[in-house]
Amino acid sequence: MLWLVFAIVVLALLAIDLGIFHRKPHEVRMREALAWSAVWITASLLFNVGVYFWFGRERALEFLTGYLVEKALSIDNIFVFYVTLSFFAVPAQLQHRVLFWGILGALAMRGVFIAVGAVLLQRVHWLSYVLGAFLVFTGVRLFTQSNRPLQPERNFLYRLVRRAIPSIDEYRGGRFIVVEGGRCYLTRLALVLMAVEGLDVVFAVDSIPAIFAVTSDPFIIYTSNVFAILGLRALYFVLAGMVGRFRYLDVGLSFVLVFVGGKMVAAPFYQLPIGASLGVIAAVIGLSIGASLLVRSPQT
Repeated sequence: MLWLVFAIVVLALLAIDLGIFHRKPHEVRMREALAWSAVWITASLLFNVGVYFWFGRERALEFLTGYLVEKALSIDNIFVFYVTLSFFAVPAQLQHRVLFWGILGALAMRGVFIAVGAVLLQRVHWLSYVLGAFLVFTGVRLFTQSNRPLQPERNFLYRLVRRAIPSIDEYRGGRFIVVEGGRCYLTRLALVLMAVEGLDVVFAVDSIPAIFAVTSDPFIIYTSNVFAILGLRALYFVLAGMVGRFRYLDVGLSFVLVFVGGKMVAAPFYQLPIGASLGVIAAVIGLSIGASLLVRSPQT
């Protein structure tokens, strides 16, 4: 019943978002993006209060820690989305549409990843050590390759769709499919959506193991992921113009990934209290963002 109620509420919020406030394609301005960011953050915190009264303090702290980790990782994802949408020259009034449907796909994919991960961790206990080591490796890789240039056109899902399905390399308003000469073609907007979905698969490979290092409760894992993703679209329009200023964010995120990975590996020997984990993660993310905003880039 709890899963069903949560799904209904999320679908209702998405229906209100797309069906009422964004029914017509338009450029999302800063004021609108800030308002929607406040809506999603408030909804997340209210849900966190509900978790506290329903499940208790421990689960509420796990939700908040997982939400914070996923939110921090999503800020880094925003930079990748920004480069992708800029590379494909997506018109400003169509960017919301791409991100909205991309997020719907992300919710479905992450639900599958979390379900599979939960089952595997219950049946194959040593897998938690593998995931922990993978997170440590990912954190080190992020630190050493943070300045590596992105190549959106080499996205595997984008290339696969282009080869397998007839497509046209131009935008046709907000349509993903057009019919010409009795044949269906994907528009450039659909191809961009495939690139975004492919990127989210890569993000999920990093973020899903990170949340498993915080809690093993599938409901807390999925709901914290959902709320972090739901606010991603609005946060994109808030931060897109200043993504270049978060120069130290990758350093902070790499430390967070190494920290939660080490926590997962060391779990049989020492269980770090969830409150302490939340404090460390919040401090690292806050310091990395604060340092990025205070210290100007040499190019600025």
